[in-house]
This record gives sequence, C-alpha cells and structure tokens, in this order.
Amino acid sequence: MPYSFEIKPELAVKLRKIKKKNFLLFQRIQKRIGEIIENPTHYKPLRYDMKNIRRVHLDPFVLIFSVNENEGLVEFLDLDHHDKIYKR
Repeated sequence: MPYSFEIKPELAVKLRKIKKKNFLLFQRIQKRIGEIIENPTHYKPLRYDMKNIRRVHLDPFVLIFSVNENEGLVEFLDLDHHDKIYKR
C-alpha cells in the first residue's frame, strides 16, 4: 500500500528551480519519490542528530525524508548537495 506524502515548502521551491534548470534530474527525483512512497523503509535511516530521518542518494544530491508509520505519511524534508545536507 503506498503511503501518502507531503513535500516541505522549502523543498518545493528547490524542485521548481531544478525542473527549470535540469529537467532530467527532476525526472529522476520524481521517479525516486514514487519508489519511496511504495516502500519507504527500504532506504537507509540516519543516526545521531538526524535520527528518524532516512536518505536516498541522487548523485551528487541527497534527498532526506521522514516516515510516520502510524499515519502512513512520508514527509520529504530537503534536497541538497551531499556536502551540505548533513551540516544541518
């Protein structure tokens, strides 16, 4: 059963910019979001300060998201370069 999903407003702005500048990357992101919604527990959980957050690589970017099992909700939080995303 697919989960419902929510995209944070900051991420939505980034996705609109990516769609204009690099449509192929935007399509890869869309495809990966679809895969995540189908099975979000497949992806790597992070640790320490980013506990309860999962990530997926879209070289050279990383998409981070959280999963609420009780509500069946996947919340997409941010997409940024690998070097920047972990410095939250």
